Amino acid sequence: MTATIDLIPALPEVIMAVVAMGLLMLGVFSKSDTTKPATIIVILTLVACVLVTWGLGGEKLSTFGGMFVLDGFAVFAKVMILVASAFTAAMSMNYLEKEKLGRFEYPVLIMFATLGMMMMVSANDFLSLYLGLELQSLSLYVLAAYHRDSARATEAGLKYFVLGALASGLLLYGASLVYGFAGTTSFDGIAKLFGGEHAVHPHLGFIVGLVFIMAGLSFKISAVPFHMWTPDVYEGAPTPVTSFFAVAPKIAAMLLFTRVMVGPFGDMADQWRQVVSFIAIMSMFVGSFAAIVQTNIKRLMAYSSIGHVGFILVGIAAGTADGVQGVLIYLAIYLFMNIGAFAVILCMRQKGRLVEGIEDLAGLSKTHPLMATVMAILMFSMAGIPPLAGFWGKFYVFKAAVDQGLFALAVIGILTSVVSAYYYLRIIKIMYFDEVVETFDRLQGGAMTLVMGVSTAVVLLFTLVPGPLLVRAKAAAAVLFAQ
Repeated sequence: MTATIDLIPALPEVIMAVVAMGLLMLGVFSKSDTTKPATIIVILTLVACVLVTWGLGGEKLSTFGGMFVLDGFAVFAKVMILVASAFTAAMSMNYLEKEKLGRFEYPVLIMFATLGMMMMVSANDFLSLYLGLELQSLSLYVLAAYHRDSARATEAGLKYFVLGALASGLLLYGASLVYGFAGTTSFDGIAKLFGGEHAVHPHLGFIVGLVFIMAGLSFKISAVPFHMWTPDVYEGAPTPVTSFFAVAPKIAAMLLFTRVMVGPFGDMADQWRQVVSFIAIMSMFVGSFAAIVQTNIKRLMAYSSIGHVGFILVGIAAGTADGVQGVLIYLAIYLFMNIGAFAVILCMRQKGRLVEGIEDLAGLSKTHPLMATVMAILMFSMAGIPPLAGFWGKFYVFKAAVDQGLFALAVIGILTSVVSAYYYLRIIKIMYFDEVVETFDRLQGGAMTLVMGVSTAVVLLFTLVPGPLLVRAKAAAAVLFAQ
């Protein structure tokens, strides 16, 4: 008797794996430069996978012996990851051409990294979690050092690889401890063992394993004190790679962290809430205060992302369906705010040379008024100023914390949000009130204009039409709490 595996729940991943391997063959055997056609194929495949994933949404499906699950939460997560990857791939095309860095490996690596992320958010077992995490990580190590002739890019890749290997070791050791004391690596098995009426009291060794898992995942989301790689990698990696790092892997890792915490360990919220609250507070403080002194805009965006991670962790610390809904809403808004900001950063060229200094934005409102308007709207939104979308992202996570009695956490979040507003407003001040030193080159590339337009529209219109996102986020969050 032959056992068969139903691959329908993993259909988007199967499509991506087949296309990625086909592109590898195309790149190896083709004598001409295939970077542009490969990138277009990758973007079309990602868009197709969005439609397939959306079409599979609904009831809970699982395959590979229950190690891979497709539910409402995974569908919501995958759509965000695919959209983020498609946008960043489109934004890369003009950059690769101008910098003469076109190699077919680039879009293929984005595809494999995205495949790993999709496996992560559908993981229902620590083994499948680790496989997805490592597929994503190995692709990102190479992408960080993609510009081989740049010492900064090589340094960024090396730092990310060394610290990433350490984090993977911590995660694997934690998973082995959990297996040793629980007797299973399955999320459902762990939840059944330590939840419900006949719950077993967790052993101290199990709690230690949980802490190691949280440490490994905290590195992936660049939460303090595991954030040390973020500013250097963001600054050293090619700018399109930095934009990719800031969005898709961050969203995937945050949602993986959410699934792990409220899934198998949901009934032990009292055991891990203190740790999550601590790293949330530290991330908010470091992200808010360290960014003030930055002069490089990519380093500033790195510290900004650390601060946003702190705010998102507030929703996870609540440990409720409302908290997870807040996390999903925040991440969806974060996607468009960041992708739009990096589209502007990629357009920062003077005499054909890419510039990264914050002071280089001086007088942008006079030379490129539309670009300055887009950047100003996105900066106001990141600062959490109403009625822009960024305000609502923070509102929902802080509300979930207050409902759970985590008043101190919410108050600290609001105070650090006020501090972080300084460096966002500083960028606006430089664009609108400083004198022009050297003007930027004329904006080129339809992809950049499209990304900036879509991002600005989402940030402006969310307050007027919040319903679709709120309803879908609520339904996706409820899946993790369904018995």
